[in-house]
Amino acid sequence: MRLPQARVALLEAASATDARTVEQLASDTDRKPETVTRAAFALRDEGLVDVAERVEESASLTDEGETYRDEGLPEVRLYRAAREAGDGDPVPMGEAVDAAGLEGPAVDIALANYARKGYGVVDAGEVTADPDADPDADPETAALDALAADESVDDADVLDRLESRGLVELNERTVRSVTLTDAGVTALMEGVEAAETVDRLTPELLTSGEWADVEFAEYNVEADAPAVEGGREHVLRGMAERVKDVLVGMGFREMEGPHADADFWINDCLFMPQDHPARTHWDRFALDVPPAADLPEGLVDRVEAAHRDGVGDDGDGYHSPWSEEFARAVALRGHTTSLSMRYLSGYADADLEPPKRYFSVEKAYRNDTLDSTHLLEFFQIEGWVMAEDLSVRDLMGTFEEFYRQFGIEEIRFKPHYNPYTEPSFELFGEHPETGEEIEIGNSGMFREEVLSPLGVDCDVMAWGLALERLAMLTTGAEDIRDLHGTLADLEFLRSAEVTY
Repeated sequence: MRLPQARVALLEAASATDARTVEQLASDTDRKPETVTRAAFALRDEGLVDVAERVEESASLTDEGETYRDEGLPEVRLYRAAREAGDGDPVPMGEAVDAAGLEGPAVDIALANYARKGYGVVDAGEVTADPDADPDADPETAALDALAADESVDDADVLDRLESRGLVELNERTVRSVTLTDAGVTALMEGVEAAETVDRLTPELLTSGEWADVEFAEYNVEADAPAVEGGREHVLRGMAERVKDVLVGMGFREMEGPHADADFWINDCLFMPQDHPARTHWDRFALDVPPAADLPEGLVDRVEAAHRDGVGDDGDGYHSPWSEEFARAVALRGHTTSLSMRYLSGYADADLEPPKRYFSVEKAYRNDTLDSTHLLEFFQIEGWVMAEDLSVRDLMGTFEEFYRQFGIEEIRFKPHYNPYTEPSFELFGEHPETGEEIEIGNSGMFREEVLSPLGVDCDVMAWGLALERLAMLTTGAEDIRDLHGTLADLEFLRSAEVTY
């Protein structure tokens, strides 16, 4: 039997009784592991060896994990400092933090894990240390020490927590082992001759004519090869472009405008009272920049009048403070409806003869709590239609047609309250994997208090839809953070497709 040299070397190095890994065989034959792997698969196809595979998991400390292993976990340091300073009594948080030597993000990390581990209570600006807690028995600290000493950690939950904290990197690799079959043993006993093979056709072989006498190596196109991940369009960008195509096809034109804008456009034009909770620093990102100076004076006066006195004979207004200084303050827009206000007022586009349809797919920014459906920055699908005699049926029909383009046949409407629309509706869709109902947007008919100051004397229906949640419904992603941000699931993003 004549075989390529690499296969002969592998047959001679393999054993019929002891499984040997590719790495061991590569060392024994002085060949690259990938060369041995190719030879092993080729011999397996000829029935001369068996190739077994297993997945081997390993864990290693990140740079941050190394730091915490040396200095101690922030929550452990906070506990020791509070215990020493208070001896069981509450200690001012600042004092405990300073004593622990914590600063920057480490403070938030310590506070987030302190109560979770039962070290005590953080309440009303004070830290109390539980005298019965034992930081020396902290399983995460023990795991960091074990990994630093190249020892294994068997507690999968602890490893998962450390990975989620960015302290440990978990890796998987496929380990292949080779064993001679009976046919392989027989072939060796009968004698195997090594044939000189070449793996490429060179100009020298062609010009010399030697190509006719050499044996070319066979290629196993099914053999494993290193994955090469090229760049590709992000699933959210693909979804945004698809949304734009759909809306343009429905007769809409695209709006553009600033991400940082005057609160006047973001909220005041929307008849949002200035003392509304959503307009506090807890929910908005205010910017420390000079106030907006280019607001249209007549419009400012009309908007202020609507807030103070309402619109029409039956208008009542809010009877709450209204400050032009606050209206001129600049913040990151909490919704892209600021663009709608700019366009409906004629400030951005003077051609406002109805009917008109406009949309945008742009980022908005809110100081929300991060969870599976909320981010601090997200894409909003803004849209509005201006025409005579619009009704809720027109609004619902528009949504049904829009979502049908993405294969979503059922959406549900729930009555809702907005300061700027009446009637108002929230939209819900069913997640294809979990079956859970997810809020996908907000909508309604703009109130007279919004339209009258803008100079609009016909109906306007409007909406703000969540692009990320539309992507969740179409890709099956169960957590919005898998799509966008520092915790994005790269494997998911490499394989996810925008379907419609």
